[in-house]
Amino acid sequence: MQSLHAYVERVVDLLDPAANRLFNCTVEEARAKLLSGDAAQVAGIDGSFALLARDGKTVRMARSLDRPMRYFLAKRAAGPALVVADRMDAIHEQLQKEGLADQFHPSYTRMVPAHYVVEIQLIGCPDPDPSYTRFFTPERNSLPADLDEIGRHYVGALIEETAKFLRSIPEREPIGIAFSGGVDSGLVFLTTYFTLRRLGMNPARLKAFTLSFGDGPDLAQAREFLERLDLGLFLEEIHADPAELDHAEALRVLEDYKPLDVECGVMGLALCRGIRRRYPDWKHLLDGDGGDENLKDYPIEENPELTIRSVVHNLMLYHEGWGVGRIKHSLTYSGGLSRGYVRTYAPARKFGFEGFSPLMSRGVMAVSEAIPFIDLTQYDVPTLYSLKGEVVRRGVKALFGVDMPVFEKRRFQHGATRKETLRAKLPAQEAVYRKQFLAMYQ
Repeated sequence: MQSLHAYVERVVDLLDPAANRLFNCTVEEARAKLLSGDAAQVAGIDGSFALLARDGKTVRMARSLDRPMRYFLAKRAAGPALVVADRMDAIHEQLQKEGLADQFHPSYTRMVPAHYVVEIQLIGCPDPDPSYTRFFTPERNSLPADLDEIGRHYVGALIEETAKFLRSIPEREPIGIAFSGGVDSGLVFLTTYFTLRRLGMNPARLKAFTLSFGDGPDLAQAREFLERLDLGLFLEEIHADPAELDHAEALRVLEDYKPLDVECGVMGLALCRGIRRRYPDWKHLLDGDGGDENLKDYPIEENPELTIRSVVHNLMLYHEGWGVGRIKHSLTYSGGLSRGYVRTYAPARKFGFEGFSPLMSRGVMAVSEAIPFIDLTQYDVPTLYSLKGEVVRRGVKALFGVDMPVFEKRRFQHGATRKETLRAKLPAQEAVYRKQFLAMYQ
């Protein structure tokens, strides 16, 4: 007879298994690796994934950097209920169905941090904290301080990851690139173009989609980039109306309130909406997210919490934030790009695209962490800022034989329209966004 004090746990997995893109195993095999609890086995899963595996009261979860994965642990008289999804609103909807919505608040949801196996024991009240086991720890500073060699390794890794993606999709499927003509989108475009040719595939499948509100600098930059390489025929402008700059929509889609991410999300929504209007059946949309994080190309002076020493000394700081177990790590949102990629992921999913950034593949990130940033910069900030363009330019020249144009860094939201237009339409204060977002659940 069952004890009166026994708990019956419940797990609801709302993740879309079709959204996993695995190159060396099936989803079932990947779940078995996760269930083993062996970080080395999880590290061997090649591709993009958000996975849950369960054995009785033990639940293990893991994800790659490009897949948000949230969970909520609800209380029931019968025992705990764990709900897992890529979105807060999906969790909230499930709790409503089960009569548990009064327990929900966005801040009570938890994000599985990228590159960790998170283990939860569903043993009832009070629930113990999860345990975290890292499964991706790239070796740091292992490359020589030679920009030509670094460039060859970095672009070479990108070619390998792009080839895996191209082989995994039907050969007639068209491929779009979210393209500004900047270093990262330019690199992804050229790598995709030349890899298609090397694999004997048709490069005419490719389009470089550039968002324009009619007054931003990106369209001219994108055109110049491609025309200098005699590839101008691939450019396609996606024109958007400034009246569609809607931060309220972005808050609902992103479920986050960081101003730069909201602004980027607004642009992502405009781009995806414009492509979908023109091409109802388009599926694959690549982007250059991760390039700034890989080469540590963010303005340090804009963040009072950072110094160049913290940037170059901390493992994957821009990818993961301050990291699990640190005071400034957000349990609700994770940190760094682990948090911020929702600005790209969520707009693409809303409009039915399968997004992919080869720059966020672990093979490419491993090369970026191997770069000896301290030796190359000697802690000089302008030198750090110059590295990305040099590394990419040299790698492209060595492996593709072309001189890639390198323009000054510019954020997505500052290229599609003028900063003045953006500021007139969107608030700048995080507190405004945070208040509006939380109001959605009041």
